[in-house]
Amino acid sequence: MNNCKRLARRPREECGVCGVFGHPDAAKLTYFGLYALQHRGQESAGIVSTDGARLYEHKSMGLVPEIFTEEKIQNLKGDIALGHVRYSTTGASTITNAQPFTASHQGLYLSVAHNGNIVNIRELRERLEKKGAIFQSTMDSEVVVHLLAHNLSKGLDKAIVETFSQLEGAFSMILMTQDRLIAIRDSHGFRPLCLGKLNNGSYIVASETCAFDLVEAQYIRDVKPGEVLTITREGLDSSCPLPKKKQSFCIFEHVYFARPDSDIFGVNVYSCRKKMGNILARECSIDADFVMPFPDSGNYAAIGYSQASGIPLEMGVIRNHYVGRTFIQPTQSMRDFTVRVKLNPVRSFLKDKKVIIIEDSIIRGTTGRSRIKSLREVGVKEVHMFISCPPTRFPCYYGIDFPTGAELIAASKSVDEIREHLGLDGLYYLSVEGLVEATGCDADSFCLACFTGDYPVLPDKKFHKLALGGL
Repeated sequence: MNNCKRLARRPREECGVCGVFGHPDAAKLTYFGLYALQHRGQESAGIVSTDGARLYEHKSMGLVPEIFTEEKIQNLKGDIALGHVRYSTTGASTITNAQPFTASHQGLYLSVAHNGNIVNIRELRERLEKKGAIFQSTMDSEVVVHLLAHNLSKGLDKAIVETFSQLEGAFSMILMTQDRLIAIRDSHGFRPLCLGKLNNGSYIVASETCAFDLVEAQYIRDVKPGEVLTITREGLDSSCPLPKKKQSFCIFEHVYFARPDSDIFGVNVYSCRKKMGNILARECSIDADFVMPFPDSGNYAAIGYSQASGIPLEMGVIRNHYVGRTFIQPTQSMRDFTVRVKLNPVRSFLKDKKVIIIEDSIIRGTTGRSRIKSLREVGVKEVHMFISCPPTRFPCYYGIDFPTGAELIAASKSVDEIREHLGLDGLYYLSVEGLVEATGCDADSFCLACFTGDYPVLPDKKFHKLALGGL
C-alpha cells in the first residue's frame, strides 16, 4: 500500500440530437447521425423531416436500426431533418415522450429535440397550466414548445430569446421549422453541441463529432454556450442573446458518456481517457501481474495506466457484444442477470494472479460486486480496482441519471467501506486535480458538482427526474 487516495451500476445520459439542413438525403443522413449517437440513448428514437410544405415523422421505442427501415426513411421527405435518441431522465419511458416533439401554432410547425435537464421545469409547467396549457407528455421539451407558442406573436427570433432566457439548467437543443434549423445551447454549456458541413455545402448539427465522421462531414466548431445558431437558405446567423453565466462543461462526458472517437469541448475523448490512466498510475502505483479493464468502459484508461506504469495490459475478461448495456434493463434482477452473461473471465489465465482492474466510475456499486465475485470464483489471488475519476458523491441535476444522493454508493460509504462491499483488496480513485489535468483545460471550465457538491445552478424545490409523472 502507498499513500494514494483510495477509492457502481453504470451512469446514464439521457439523449443525443442530430439535425441536417439543405441535403436531399437529410433524413438518411440524420439516421446515420443517430446511429453514431446510439450510446447516448437507447430507449427510443425519432426523426422528423420537412419539404417546406409539411412535416413527416417517424418515432418509436427501441434502437435506431430497429425503428427505421429503408422504406420508413424514404417516407421522411425533404432536405431538412431532425433526429433524437433518448434515455429518460425527465419524464417516463413511453412512446408519448419519444422525441422530437412536434406541434403547430398558427401555421408554424415546430419540432424540438433536447439533450439535458431543465431544472426549473416544474415551476414553468405549473405556470403554463394555470394559463390553460394542456400537455400531452411529461417531457420538459413540451414545456419549451408551449413557452415558444406564448411568445410567437413577437416573432420567432424574439420568442426564442424570451423562452430560453426563462430556462435554468442544461439544454443543448435543436429546433426545426418548415424552413430553418436552430441550434441553442444553455449559457453554462453543460452538454455538448457541434456544427459541421456536409460535402454538398449543407450543414449538420449533432451532440458529438463522431456523428460527422460517419456521414463524412467536416467539423466546423462547437455551438457556443448561450448561442442561438440559425441555419436558413441564406446561410448561418449567430447571436448570443442569453444571459452570460459561468462556463460549466460536464466533465462526465470525458469520463464516460462520449464516444472515444469524438472531440468534446475541444478535446479528443480517447486521448483524454488515456491521460486519466497515465495520471492515475502517477498518483497510485502498486505491483501487479497485469492491468485489465472490464470491457468496454475502462479500456482507454487501462491503456494509459499500463503505458505509464509499465505493467502489462491484458484482456482477462471477455465481453459478449451481443448482450445490451446493463443499464438498459428496467429492474435490478434483470441487470444482475445481464452482468453474469455479459462478461466472462478467462479462467486459466486469471488463476493465482494479482490483478489491477481499471474502471471509469463507480456509481451505485451494483454490477461491480458481482463482477469481482466472478473473478474470485476463478481463483484470482488479489483484485485491486483503480477508478479514473473521483468518488461520485453528489447527485446530478443536468442530465445524468443519478439525481439523488441515495443512489450513489460514495455518498454514504467511505472508500474502505466501498472496497469491502465490492470484495476488493484495494480501491483507488483519481483525484479531482488529476481528472482536470487530463483534459488539458482549467478547472473553471467544468461542472464538477457530482464530485464536489459545488452546483453551478440549483434546481427548484420540486425538481426530480420523475416529478412530472414518471414510471
